[in-house]
Amino acid sequence: MEDLNQKTNIEPTKEDLENPEGRSLNDMLQELRILLQGAQVLTAFLVVLPFNQSFGKIHPFEKWVFTATFLCSICSMVFFSAPAAHHRLIRPLINRMTFKLFATRMILIGLLFLSFALILVTQLVVWQVLDTTTSILVSTFVGILILFIWWLFPLFLKKRVGD
Repeated sequence: MEDLNQKTNIEPTKEDLENPEGRSLNDMLQELRILLQGAQVLTAFLVVLPFNQSFGKIHPFEKWVFTATFLCSICSMVFFSAPAAHHRLIRPLINRMTFKLFATRMILIGLLFLSFALILVTQLVVWQVLDTTTSILVSTFVGILILFIWWLFPLFLKKRVGD
C-alpha cells in the first residue's frame, strides 16, 4: 500500500481503506457515465457538422479548429470508456486499488481532452455566430472557467481539507 501511494501521489480515502470494494468504485463509475455522455453528445454534434451544406464555406483555419476539436472529443471518449473496457476484459478484478488508480488516471486524461474540446468548440461556434475577436474572448473565458472550476478549485479544496 505504501509503494502505491508514493508512486501515484493519490491517497486512499478512509472509505477505501475500510471498504476497498465498496462505494468509492461505484461512485467513480457513476462519474464516468456522466462524463462519457457529455463527450458523446459533443462528438455526435461534431460528427454531423461536416455534412451540413454551409460547412464547406467556413474559413480554412476553422476547419483545422474543427479537426482538433473532433480529435479531442474522440480522445476524451476513448479515455472515459477505457476503465469499462478494462474492467470487462480483466473481470473479475484481482486488485481493485490498482484498477481504481488506472481509472482515475484515465478520467483525468479524458477530462484534459474534454477541456480542450469544449474550449475549441466554443471558439468554433462563436466564430460562426459573431466574429474572430469575440470568439477568442469567449473561448478564453470558457478556458479560464474550466481551469478554475474543474482543475484549480478541486485542488484548492483538497489542500484546504488536508490542512
